[in-house]
Formats: sequence, C-alpha cells, structure tokens
Amino acid sequence: MERPPRNDKFAERRAELGEAALQTLAELGYARTSLREIAQNSEFSHGVLHYYFTDKVDLILCSVRQYKARCVTRYDEVTTRSTSFDELLEGFTKALGDTVRADAAMHRLWYDLRSQSLFEEAFRADVAAIDKSLEKMIWRVMSRLSELAGVPVRAPSDVTYAMFDGLFQQCLLRHLSGDKKAIASMQASVRLIVRQLIDLPAPTRAAARTRKAALVHA
Repeated sequence: MERPPRNDKFAERRAELGEAALQTLAELGYARTSLREIAQNSEFSHGVLHYYFTDKVDLILCSVRQYKARCVTRYDEVTTRSTSFDELLEGFTKALGDTVRADAAMHRLWYDLRSQSLFEEAFRADVAAIDKSLEKMIWRVMSRLSELAGVPVRAPSDVTYAMFDGLFQQCLLRHLSGDKKAIASMQASVRLIVRQLIDLPAPTRAAARTRKAALVHA
C-alpha cells in the first residue's frame, strides 16, 4: 500500500500502533518478532502495520522509544517532592523496585534491543539516545541527593549510570527467574552505592541513624 505523507496525523497513528503493540513485543522479544507475528497477536492486521512501519525494526524502535520516554520521567516526582536525603533515597529505591514488579517484560525488551544493537547497526543510534536519556535520569536523582547532602558525587555521570544499570539488569534477570529476594537485594545494593558515591557529613549520618532508629521503634 502507498504510504501517506509524513505529517502529524501519520506520526500520531504510528505512536498509537506502537503503544498498542508494545505488550506483544515485550512478550515475544526481538528474535521471535515480525510484523506478521505482531499482527497475529494483536488487533491490527499485517497490512495496517506494514502501512505505517517499514519493518519490525521500525516498529520496535517506535514502541521502545515511547516506553522509555515515560520511564525517564518516572523518578522526577519523587526527586522534586523529597526534602531530605533519606526521603529521596528511599523513594528512589522504592520506585526501582516498583518498576521491576510492574514492567519486567518491558525492561526485558529494552535489554534485548540493546543487546541486538551490537549486531544490528539500525538500532545503534536510537539505543544510544535512549541510553543517554536514562543516564540523565539517574544523574538528576544523584544531583538532587548531592544537593540535599551538601557534598559532590564521587563519580561522573556515565560511571554512576553504569553501576545502577548493572544492578538493575542483574535484578531483572533474577526476578524473571523467580528469585523473590532479587528486588530487595537490588534496593540494598543501590543504597550502598549511593552512600559510597555521596559521603554524608558526620552530623548528617548521625541524624540519619537517629531517624532510622526512631522508625524501627515507632
């Protein structure tokens, strides 16, 4: 079928189809996915999908870009709302755990796509852009933690992101394998890394211990 001109309506329809196909993509993964298979597992015909997307790479990138665009704003609310180091750290670790529980299949699709970019050049620019947006997301959290603590972060943005990304991917694998302690273990490791990267002044550490003890005995 002849494609319509690339206008706003065309882009909006692509976005709608990409969003609707996201769950199917997450369940099938890259290797098992084609436009025809996506059509068979969704309400859309193969012809409709092929009308708006040149191939499965085009559709997958559209879908994942949209999902990750939402992800990068997931922590902004807790970052903005928190008024203390401990409050933000706990809110951050909770949000990490919540997203593993709720969106494990979506995150699995992202890591599948990122791995495929090692082989598929067509993925690389988009994967690099998404990866950079996630790095900036983590850095916004760390910058706010640094501001609340009054001390700088001990590592640059890319190194910091690599640490958290490694922990998150490891947790996701364990969670998908049925490990019920995976999320709690990740959250504990995140707290450890944050406190190593941001060395709280002694009075702040003492106050944090006092608050923690009060919560335990409350």
